[in-house]
Amino acid sequence: MTNNSVVTDRRGVVLQVTLDRPKANAIDVATSRELGEVFAEFRDDPELRIAIITGAGDKFFCPGWDLKAAAEGEAVDSDYGVGGFGGLQELPNLNKPVIAAVNGICCGGGLEWALSADIILAAEHATFALPEINSGTIADAATLKLPKRIPWHIAMELLFTGRWMEAAEAHRWGLVNEVIPPEQLLERAHELAATLAEGPPLVFAAIKEVSRAAENMRFQDALDAITSRQFPTIDTLYSSEDQLEGARAFAEKRKPQWKGR
Repeated sequence: MTNNSVVTDRRGVVLQVTLDRPKANAIDVATSRELGEVFAEFRDDPELRIAIITGAGDKFFCPGWDLKAAAEGEAVDSDYGVGGFGGLQELPNLNKPVIAAVNGICCGGGLEWALSADIILAAEHATFALPEINSGTIADAATLKLPKRIPWHIAMELLFTGRWMEAAEAHRWGLVNEVIPPEQLLERAHELAATLAEGPPLVFAAIKEVSRAAENMRFQDALDAITSRQFPTIDTLYSSEDQLEGARAFAEKRKPQWKGR
């Protein structure tokens, strides 16, 4: 299915979302809103479990904000839609796994888009940077996220200098999970998605909600919130057929059959 600059490909329980805006897959306001609608539909569709995000072609994943659109008058503080810039990083209650398959240049808001995923796979030729410093502005979401994902000093260096990082170095610092030959990137992403699709969706949802909420909580407060079922996803999980099925499958030494309820 093609929606202007966003191409979606539904394969069973997996949704592949491809950013396709020649020449560089930059994101303008209209594309950001379109992405937000796609991801909101993914979130709300009970039949979909995993999303893969990638860029069209083999050169650009996403360079971030469309500066040509900015030059024509789009404001940096525009309304980017329900999920914020890129449709992902501010989307409420997105409790399903998202895999980023970075197929090339990934910089600025494009790197922030990748950081909104839960797992990042990178092609061998992929490169990463936060060049906003060279334009006299701040990589806002990356400034918040990157120091929590990789060592502080490396994150500060990237933010302060805007330098480029190769895929191998990104893997060394834990920014990406795997580095893969480019011709195998999407195959590996779908292989990983298929593995996740066999997992318990209610547990994935609980992991994502708790991880988000716990960023702003003391450890003991977060733990108490889990044990007292204050998180909606935890309450659903603890009362679910799936949790009982997990225990039964373990006792019976068989593979569990997850129903998501």
